[in-house]
Amino acid sequence: MKKWAFVSDFDGTISKEDFYWLVIKKYFEEGHDLFKKWKAEELLDIEFLQTVFSSIHQEEATIIEDIVSLQIDEAVPRFIRDVQRSGGDFYILSAGTDYYIKHILSHYGIENVDVISNKGYFHEKNIHLTLNENDPTYSKRYGIDKAKVIQQMKNEYETIYFFGDSEPDSHPAVNADVTFAKAALISILKEKEVPFVPVNDFNEVREYLRLHNLL
Repeated sequence: MKKWAFVSDFDGTISKEDFYWLVIKKYFEEGHDLFKKWKAEELLDIEFLQTVFSSIHQEEATIIEDIVSLQIDEAVPRFIRDVQRSGGDFYILSAGTDYYIKHILSHYGIENVDVISNKGYFHEKNIHLTLNENDPTYSKRYGIDKAKVIQQMKNEYETIYFFGDSEPDSHPAVNADVTFAKAALISILKEKEVPFVPVNDFNEVREYLRLHNLL
């Protein structure tokens, strides 16, 4: 069994803004009303994302240019290298799509990171998702069940560290050994009485891991 792994959400945790907001602001004005319907639970998360991502109507070069313009936490590239140098494995676990995440990783020269997410591809000026209902980690609501992913990983690692920022991250937080929480996830985990370490960014996570002799 391996020693430890660090698993991070992407949108709002690694990136400073959810990719779907970038799309809504630039290309899909109707997405503001769709967002309200989603938050009112009239749409599943995956239905909301599929609609937004298929409403871009731009050439792939333009979409990639938009993707790499997405700001990320400046500490992330170094943090990932520190984890890997210290014997840990770094994973990105996202209910978005690996299509834009992999472009971001490539843009920043980040290597040897497994992305566990909904499969995405470019077709006819939009991003589309491929969902596999037969996958053991499939979720009807999110496309991917983050909690089940963490449960599987616990068979491989002695300790799982997890970092997230929003409601979908509250489910894997229950299964991780140590959860770092920011933004909305803090109040959600307080309400659910799930233990967590409150942080603002990856620099604060690094300090925690350094104090515990992991980095």
